[in-house]
Amino acid sequence: MKILGVELAPLSIPMERRLQTFAIVHYTYIFLFMGFGMVGFFIYLLFTRFYFIPLLYAAWYYYDRQTSAQGGRRSKWVRNWHLHKHFANYFPITIVKTADYHPSKNYIFGLHPHGIMCHSHFCNMGTEGTGFSKLFPAIKPYLCVLAGQFMFPIFREYFLNSGAIEVSRASIEWVLTKEGSGNAVGIIVGGAKEALDAVPGRYTVNLRARKGFVRLALKHGASLVPVFSFGENNIYTQVPNPEGSRLRQFQEFLTNKLGFSPPVFHGRGIFNYTFGLLPYRRPIHTIFGKPIDIEKVNEPTKEQVDELHERYVTELTELFEAHKLDYGAEETSKLVIH
Repeated sequence: MKILGVELAPLSIPMERRLQTFAIVHYTYIFLFMGFGMVGFFIYLLFTRFYFIPLLYAAWYYYDRQTSAQGGRRSKWVRNWHLHKHFANYFPITIVKTADYHPSKNYIFGLHPHGIMCHSHFCNMGTEGTGFSKLFPAIKPYLCVLAGQFMFPIFREYFLNSGAIEVSRASIEWVLTKEGSGNAVGIIVGGAKEALDAVPGRYTVNLRARKGFVRLALKHGASLVPVFSFGENNIYTQVPNPEGSRLRQFQEFLTNKLGFSPPVFHGRGIFNYTFGLLPYRRPIHTIFGKPIDIEKVNEPTKEQVDELHERYVTELTELFEAHKLDYGAEETSKLVIH
């Protein structure tokens, strides 16, 4: 039923779909609002008789401040919440496995594209919603996120319990050197800027100048794995922001100043299919590629980094081409690498 151009959701919906919607509301609103919301709530508590709660938490935060850069603090219980299954089934998100990963090695997963909110990457590596540990037994996933995410009270605990760590050199090296073998560090290589290109039907990744993860792989002998999520860019509508437009210039200015991008987007609502903050129900297939095995080089040269980076770009492009027709892309679709 439509009212004033807004398509309303029917009242008679199966319980499974209601649970899926609840799960995606949980994820979306936590991602968008929990961080600053908890800051405001704790400031409010300082002026009430519960003032001791934020003070105690501040002491805990100071004590625990290095955890996000020292392997994190994953909770198997949190990662296995059944809520995450509903989250994955909402779209649905599906892992497509193309190779086995040996637990005697460490891996760096290059995750592409960023999308608006990294739904598939969080679901795949920050939860067991898509069954990562069943598909890749003995491999422990670490999703890298901005260090700033760990500065928000309570919000940081959510990320830590999911197994997330800071996306910093020191943090990644900690996992690769002090957590043994069988670890997979997931880096959303394109970063915040790539979200500005998260447009349905577009396959653009920000990779040409991103070589830090390649240097780390060489330095620690970690195998590189290209990972591509078909459909990640299709779940929101973004306001047109072509290169050179005033909107794009403003967005890039904020990205450079703040460290995160401000895409202007919309999806569907809780009770309608036309407008809101929730993503559309569109399938996402994440292809985990074959590992690029690497010989450890203690002090990699620029030439070695460039050579491996070019090989990674080639492997990612071939992965895209091999699977694009199976997962929603057109035959003429090309992976654009900036």
